[in-house]
Amino acid sequence: MKVLISTVPFGSLPNHDPLGLLEAARVRYQLNPFGRRLTEPELVELIHDVSILIAGTEPITTEVMEAAPQLRLIARVGIGLDSVDLEAARMRGIAVTYTPEAPAPAVAELTVGLMLDLLRSISRADRLMHSKHWRRFLGRRLDGLTVGVLGVGRVGKRVIRILRGGFPNVRILANDIQPDFSFGEELGIEWVEKNKLYANSDIVTLHLPLTQITNRLITEREIGMMKPSAFIINTSRGGIVDESALATALTSGCLAGAAIDVFDREPYSGVLTDIEPCILTCHMGSMSEDCRAAMETEALEDVLRFVRGDPLKQPVPEVEYTVSKR
Repeated sequence: MKVLISTVPFGSLPNHDPLGLLEAARVRYQLNPFGRRLTEPELVELIHDVSILIAGTEPITTEVMEAAPQLRLIARVGIGLDSVDLEAARMRGIAVTYTPEAPAPAVAELTVGLMLDLLRSISRADRLMHSKHWRRFLGRRLDGLTVGVLGVGRVGKRVIRILRGGFPNVRILANDIQPDFSFGEELGIEWVEKNKLYANSDIVTLHLPLTQITNRLITEREIGMMKPSAFIINTSRGGIVDESALATALTSGCLAGAAIDVFDREPYSGVLTDIEPCILTCHMGSMSEDCRAAMETEALEDVLRFVRGDPLKQPVPEVEYTVSKR
């Protein structure tokens, strides 16, 4: 079997050697030769003799799979599955695994960090200082504000726990397609409809998968419901927020600011790069050393199980195939 490792980085952390495990198992592998997210044509060129793909967020489409007649396993390093055509994989007998728990702590911590950055203009002050400009920003404290959490799954729950632990006076509004009422009671959150969440939150933070239902969930209409003093944070998936509508709202003063980690097209170089009150990070929510190591290890463990013929530990559950068809 040959393994293609398309995700980057992979195996570059200190005291962490997933490639050594492949070598010990005498599995041939090829690393991503470009050192960045692959395009569909690039992946098509690389995958023709591959049996196992250790994947990141590159597009794994029907065309990619058609170019890989030997492909039998896609091991996704991470949680998002919008880049994988699950139905095409199923039709071709290709198993798909993922690592849903591993990135959640890092994404949650980054989200709360972005809340503080938006409220206190930390990165804006840093940019001005590096340009030799001294400007003191008058901000707001997080404690006592209202945070709306859209999507209360693995990451959303961690964000809420961090807020409850460090900012006891935060009011938390939450919305999820399947509310966990026992969790809500434990943490003192209010379950509300989306429109109420938009209208009453000082910060709206998104923790949703990208599906046909959530694609362009936040448009001009939803942003128009928010307070002009509100902020929006997206560390989940590009495509959920209409980037053009967000840019218009920020430049017109209809929204105070935003922090965006994920984009429709990555690497991103669009209109939001010209808007000062918009914090931009490069899809780095999961990029802490411990979480990245866990993601790589868990994906590789399922690869080695597949090579040995053992049952997979983290196959994509049936519900994800159902959601992908909506």
